[in-house]
Order: sequence, then C-alpha cells, then structure tokens
Amino acid sequence: MAVSPHTMRIELPATTAGLRERQWEKLKRLLVKVGTTENFNSLRLQQHGVDPYGINSLEDFTQRVPFTTKANLLQDRLLYPPFGSNFTEPIERYTRFCQTSGTLTGAPMAVLDTPASWESMLSCWRQVYRAAGVHPGDRVFFAFSFGPFLGFWTAFEAAARDCLVIPGGGQSTNARLEMMARYKATVLCCTPTYALRLGENIGAPSGVHLEHLKVRRIIVAGEPGGSIPVVRERLNELWGGVKVFDHHGLSEIGPVSYEDPAQPSSLCVIEDSYFAEVLDPNTGEAVQEGEEGELVLTTLDRTACPLIRYCTGDWVAPRRVDDKLYLEGGVLGRVDDMAVIRGVNIYPSALENVIRRFPEIAEFQVEQRKVEAMDEIELIVELSPGSDDAVVHKLQERLRDTFSLRIPVRLAAQGSLPRFDFKSRRWRRV
Repeated sequence: MAVSPHTMRIELPATTAGLRERQWEKLKRLLVKVGTTENFNSLRLQQHGVDPYGINSLEDFTQRVPFTTKANLLQDRLLYPPFGSNFTEPIERYTRFCQTSGTLTGAPMAVLDTPASWESMLSCWRQVYRAAGVHPGDRVFFAFSFGPFLGFWTAFEAAARDCLVIPGGGQSTNARLEMMARYKATVLCCTPTYALRLGENIGAPSGVHLEHLKVRRIIVAGEPGGSIPVVRERLNELWGGVKVFDHHGLSEIGPVSYEDPAQPSSLCVIEDSYFAEVLDPNTGEAVQEGEEGELVLTTLDRTACPLIRYCTGDWVAPRRVDDKLYLEGGVLGRVDDMAVIRGVNIYPSALENVIRRFPEIAEFQVEQRKVEAMDEIELIVELSPGSDDAVVHKLQERLRDTFSLRIPVRLAAQGSLPRFDFKSRRWRRV
C-alpha cells in the first residue's frame, strides 16, 4: 500500500455485528500480547506512533495501524537472522518450523509456531474439510512432496484428526495413481495443475482406469485454477464427475478461505480467525461490492507469530452473502503478477481461463519481454499427441476476441515444456 494508514475507513454492515464483536475481542487480546513484548509488531507500532493499548475499536484500528508487507518481513529477518523477531512468546516455546516457497521474492522465509498457534491453523483446515464434505471414514491422499511448506503439513495433520491420511511424496505421477487405486483414496489434495496432470494420466498412460479409482472429492490450492470454471470442468471430465473444491492460504498467515458448496467458484473467508479488508492499493480505501482490490489480513488466532494488516498481494472481488465474506471467482491473481500489455491489464488466471478451453493444449508457458520500452507477451503451447496444430490459429483468435490484443502463439515440441508437481511457474519474464 502506498498511502498513509491514517486515511483508512471501514464500514461495517449491521448484519455482521456479532462477528465484529468477536473479532474485536480477539484483536484487543492480540494488541495486548503484542504490546507486552518487544517484537516485530510492537516496534512497527512504535515507529508509527501507535500505542497498542490506545486502539479503541475496529474502525480505530483501520485508521491508525500501519500496513505490513512482505518486504517488512524480509527486512526483519535480515536484521534478526535467521527467524526474525515476530514472536510474542519465548523462542523455546516454538516447536514447528515451516518455510515460504519464495516464489515471488526468491528469498524463502522461515516461520515458527507454538503448539497453540499451530492448533489454530488445524482448526481452520478442519473447516475447509467440512465444507468440502470430507468426513470420518474418508481416505485422503496428499499428492505432494512434504517439504517445508506450511500448507502440506497443516492440511495433512488436520485431516489425520478425522480420516485415514495417505502421504504420496517422492513418487511418480503413475505411482501415485496406482497408490490411490490400491488404497481406495476418496479425497485428493494437490494443486490444480497437478490434478490435471494426474487426470490426464488416468487410463492408458498409467494403466489405472477410472473404474479403479474411488476419488469423489479433489481439494486444490496454491494456484488460482481451482476457481476457474473451465479448469473445474476439465477436472470433472478427467476424473469422471468428481467434485472440485478450492481453498487458499499463505504460509505467513495460515489457511484463509474455503469453497462453500452454496457459492461455487467463490472462496469464503474464515472471518472468526482473520480480520479481512479488501482495499484499493492506490488509495487504501475499502472497495465496494462489484469492485476489486487487495486482500489485507490480520491474524486473530495465530497469535504466536501474528501479522497485523498484512498486504497479501492477493487480488480479489469481495461479496457479502448471509453474513459471510466471499471472494468472488476465488483469488483472481496477484497484485504484482498483472501485466499491462499495450494498455490492457492481463492477469495469469484470465489468460489460463482462455487457454484451458482448448483440451488439445497439454501445457503452456508465457514469455514477457520489453520491446522498445513496452511490455509484450508471447504464448508458447505444447499440444497433446495426435492434436491438429490448427488449434494454434483458433487460440490466437480467441485471445484477440477476449483481450482485444494480438497475442502471438508459438508451438513447442511435445514434452519440451516443464511440468509441475507443486506451484506452477508458467509466466516468465525474459
């Protein structure tokens, strides 16, 4: 955010009064906890002349408290290596280590939790599972590598409270399909990209056919694709009518939102655990329904390593229904991912929504480069075996009709583009 926090205003609908009261009680306790120790947040408040004991309401909080950015967190870790100073308890009480992916900054950050703060995130994940219709007796397969990424471990441990959990790390795609079939997994957790890849290997490529699989739910996260209708349709087709549920979170924050079956292709924020704002990054003002802005979060339960008014970089469209905050269309993109191509704003998720309408395209990559001081993009596509390359021309026409731009499309050899088991990195600046 580029503006002073003193210009902020928050309007609270009357229907959310009970929720706001609960949030305010938690926020008061958090501010007291921050104020009684010298840490990252207390020092930032001091630097901005804010007394944590002098905040009297949620509106007061949004008017006076400064934003926190990822750059602030990175700087804190440089000043106080290796973990930074964002702790409200003695370091000896912290038992869990995780690390951000470093996808955007190239600098992964360690994040530590106490048993209590870890438990708060498991509670959020259990809400995700309940919303997705996961229940005791389900067998949940985790198709990822179990590195230091927080989302892996919280998802796994939360599921283990109620279900049989099956780790699928360190295996090939075909081996994972075989394992799912052998142990009759009913729920799959992975990224949208990898769910597509697994689905495309069902049948002849793996020897595992749909009739061998019992998967009835796929919970996806890590990329915007889970809320893109055409991606969901493709997953539904590949997996024989399976239901897809989107979810999103951040290592710095925790599990943030889940898909409510009553509001498909939108994400419901877990507001009892997070105070959420959606703000215009240029003015800092709250956006209205029908508008888009940056999601800003304050942790209310994960208080051992709290973040206060954290600018997530997630670009969203808020909508309130029945006293719940929904992000319409899920996470639409990243604030810093948007490309301005000859005056047209293009988000990776919008581009993917067009590309995925062509099942002949097996994989793709976008190259962005400067041409005479202007940004240009080129799309590189890899076709599925047996596909007619006439689809390249059809895709170019669809891109032109959608974005009113000519976006060149180049054909790549089969098998030449990278595949991803975790977060995809298809957009390259060259």
